[in-house]
Amino acid sequence: MQNFQFNNLSQSHSTSRAVGAPGTNGVGCSLFILMAAIGAIVSFLLIKPPVDGVQPITFWLVGFAPVVAGLILGYLLYLSLRIARQWEKAVILRLGKFSHISGPGIFFLWPFDSISSMVDTRVQITSFKAEQTLSRDTVPVDVDAVLFWFVWDVSKASLAVSDYAEAVSWAAQTALRDTIGKSDLASLLAGRSQIEFELKRIIDERTEPWGITVQSVEMRDVLIPEALQDAMSKEAQAQRERHARVILSQAEVEVAQKFDEAAQIYITNPAAMSLRSMNLLADAIKERGALVIVPNNAVETLGLGTISGLAGLSQEALPNAPRIPSRDPARNNPPQQPPAPQRGPTGPGNLNQPTTQYNAPQNPQQPGNPQPYSPWPQGPQGGPPRP
Repeated sequence: MQNFQFNNLSQSHSTSRAVGAPGTNGVGCSLFILMAAIGAIVSFLLIKPPVDGVQPITFWLVGFAPVVAGLILGYLLYLSLRIARQWEKAVILRLGKFSHISGPGIFFLWPFDSISSMVDTRVQITSFKAEQTLSRDTVPVDVDAVLFWFVWDVSKASLAVSDYAEAVSWAAQTALRDTIGKSDLASLLAGRSQIEFELKRIIDERTEPWGITVQSVEMRDVLIPEALQDAMSKEAQAQRERHARVILSQAEVEVAQKFDEAAQIYITNPAAMSLRSMNLLADAIKERGALVIVPNNAVETLGLGTISGLAGLSQEALPNAPRIPSRDPARNNPPQQPPAPQRGPTGPGNLNQPTTQYNAPQNPQQPGNPQPYSPWPQGPQGGPPRP
């Protein structure tokens, strides 16, 4: 079941009012009193003293005639003069037919003229609502909207429709119902500007024969059931997660492409591969310490060059590590101080006597001699002599 409500906010000030009642004309009332006063003054001036104590009939006729004339003229002015405010226009009927439009300001009505209505030409505001209306995807929604309109042809608004303000409200409600039925929930939530434009076009077409123009239509709120709100929230969260995964997959594809390009460069340029390997090894040495265990074929596998180059890399990474011989002789043999003479024991109890070092021959075993060479004299059994 569909319920439609409207609330015409412009009812606080009437858009159309009848002014046939004479009691509302302040100017006419003032003129009526003025003409009566003038008639009384004229009558006082025309009154003659009585003859022989008897007032003739002419006294009454002449004396009160101005008063009566003033009252009649004042009453006619009271009925004929009207005032329209700045934003009002009066529809004048003469002998029941449309005659002309008067106002704003003061205007005069003949006794055989009448005012059909006073029309407000300002912008009017009408709020309307559609409750539990099914959209195209069968979702019940409540929509609140506001309509801004004004009368551009006073005669059509007064003569073509009995109550143009109520007619505009019902036309807006019907247009809103039709638009909701032709739109799905997503367009109602995301495409409000398009819905408002369509509503304005439909309402304007329906109210144009009444001399009314729609200025704008604004949707204030679109309400959906709470269960559907929870479902839409979960769906939106799933869409965001899906979008995040797609972005992550695209990033991984780009990274893989960059790795493939780098691999092609390393294949075509072995020097670049060697530099990259040495850089990685240097970073590992800096982070984990000087002890790095590599396989036996690390030189050939990683393309590190010679062991001396690897050792030099380790020396640069750890300045406190032991130095490795370099290819430059000057760096390998820096100037040093002459060594101090060595002192050692030459006998029992003597610890400070100089000692000499005995260098054994380079060829300690001669051909045909089965005994190993020894620098000490041999005893009878081939051992060292006894003391």
